[in-house]
Amino acid sequence: MSGKVLKVAVVGGYGNMGRWFARFLLGKGLRVVIAGRDRAKLEQAARELGCACASDEEAVKQADSVILSVPIDSFETIAREIAPFVRPGQYVFDITSVKVHPVEIMHKYFSGCRVLGTHPMFGPGADGIAGQRIVLTPTDDGENSLAAQLRGYLEGRGAKVAIMSPTEHDELMSIVLGLSHFIALVSADTLLSLGKLKEAAGVSGTSYRLLLTLVEAVVSEDADFYSSLQMNLPGMAKIEEIFLAKADSWLELVRHGDRENFARRMSYLKSKFSGEDPCFADAYNNAYRLLGEKERP
Repeated sequence: MSGKVLKVAVVGGYGNMGRWFARFLLGKGLRVVIAGRDRAKLEQAARELGCACASDEEAVKQADSVILSVPIDSFETIAREIAPFVRPGQYVFDITSVKVHPVEIMHKYFSGCRVLGTHPMFGPGADGIAGQRIVLTPTDDGENSLAAQLRGYLEGRGAKVAIMSPTEHDELMSIVLGLSHFIALVSADTLLSLGKLKEAAGVSGTSYRLLLTLVEAVVSEDADFYSSLQMNLPGMAKIEEIFLAKADSWLELVRHGDRENFARRMSYLKSKFSGEDPCFADAYNNAYRLLGEKERP
């Protein structure tokens, strides 16, 4: 960014995303110290990463910038604990998947330094930052200036950066994360209830493999994290009610054998999506790319 950041403390540095950012920053030549409550996990992660580790207090004291990579549900507790050790001139970033509440907490406890809400839209399996989406959520002129600096740094390394308010971010994440996770979990429950997972895998086509990829990607992740998202993102119950109502209306068409209205509704969806999404025409071949298979001619 501006050349001022010499050492970064990653609080929660032995978690999956904490490790990812520690590794990324180390690869960029920065000094990194990771911190966390579980000493055994912390020391093991430090050995694997080849970096220093310390208590939350000591890590924050010696750092120029602090990254908070901690669960949403414990965010305020940890912010309150480290607040006495955060000093003017430091930068504090969070990387939680929800923004309104964490940003409010950072403003509450870290009034003497510059804070910025961030959300990396990728998981710890990402090979690097090039091509990855990152959302920044500044709330005032100072944070806008910091976001502009960070955006330049990230985009200079190939990332795709969006800037928006914490409220807009959370409203969009209810759709982008909350709804997609909900669909995946309900689909997983349905597939298990049908009892034909192995048989279906043997004759699956592209659509089913895409569905199964989404289902298994979600189900394989941390259950506490996903449940926390469902409970913390705004309006999730309403969005999921809409989804279930739509599912029920489609079910009625199938139940009554109403092919004409089924086709009419599907054609309507096609026309709407083709008008909204400039990449719609490439959807079929994109599905093959996602699965790493050969595209159709």
